[in-house]
Amino acid sequence: MFAHASFFSGIGGFDIGFEAAGFQSVSQCEVDAFCLRVLRKNFPHVPKFQDIRALDGSVIPAAAVWSGGFPCQDVSLARMGPRPGLAGKRTGLFFDFARLLREHLPKVILLENVAGLLSSHGGRDFAVVTQTLAELGYSVGWRVLNSQHFGVPQSRQRVFIVGCHRDRTGPLEILFEPECSAGHSPPNGSNGQKPISPFKEVIGGTGEEGPVFQKIAYCLYATSARHTGTDWSRTYVSYPDQGEVRRLTPGECEGVMGFPAGWTRVDDLAPHEDEDSPRYHALGNAVTPPVVAMIAKRIYAYLEVVAPRSALKVA
Repeated sequence: MFAHASFFSGIGGFDIGFEAAGFQSVSQCEVDAFCLRVLRKNFPHVPKFQDIRALDGSVIPAAAVWSGGFPCQDVSLARMGPRPGLAGKRTGLFFDFARLLREHLPKVILLENVAGLLSSHGGRDFAVVTQTLAELGYSVGWRVLNSQHFGVPQSRQRVFIVGCHRDRTGPLEILFEPECSAGHSPPNGSNGQKPISPFKEVIGGTGEEGPVFQKIAYCLYATSARHTGTDWSRTYVSYPDQGEVRRLTPGECEGVMGFPAGWTRVDDLAPHEDEDSPRYHALGNAVTPPVVAMIAKRIYAYLEVVAPRSALKVA
């Protein structure tokens, strides 16, 4: 079993995916108080660190793989106004991750961010990310993946970046495969029924009965001027017989994100404490575990070849 350490851990989407692939999570780093409560509930035995800016690299346990979804707010296309990019105080935390990376140099790293990272400042920010990793000895590959192709009922495109230390072929082996996955849409022929957008397909009630909801949800965001926690103006549940619509509940958002039911419920609520808002926000910021699990399985297979009996394994 290989060890895995997560940074910008959020509510543990990376850890769920890596543990499903056979890894053991040995540390987590997250500054948000609510997310830390979720992590402590679901991963009570995993050591936790908070502010990555103050984190001393010497206390981080050895691990074969480091993962992290460094903050996207400064590069996201959902942001209103100019995007500061890597110069922003949130997305710029990538450089603190790189500082710690320099001390440990794990065999594999997996990073995730919004696809807007690729275009931020005309692509210069993404070039800085890849160059920073290359200067540390990592060969880097990236791929934009949509969660709806991994059994998640949501169109959520994110860029996944894989770095392999001193191995040029590793990222290619991990991120790309010669065969098509079962989740890709079939090709459209010249005859037959015109395809319907999955956003317009509804399931649930029949006729005028409810509730009715979209087969594929729009991307759930955590930050946008249009909404709080989820783009519920486009992703909603309707009751045609009652003439009513409502936003998704936090529990429904867990399912739309591919998390286990009740994952973001916490038991230590103070009287009258609002739980829904931080749950929406945390889920909107999260990575979808099924996508991580697929990549993590390929990373595990890669490590079994390049480091089958190394110190990178845990007992």
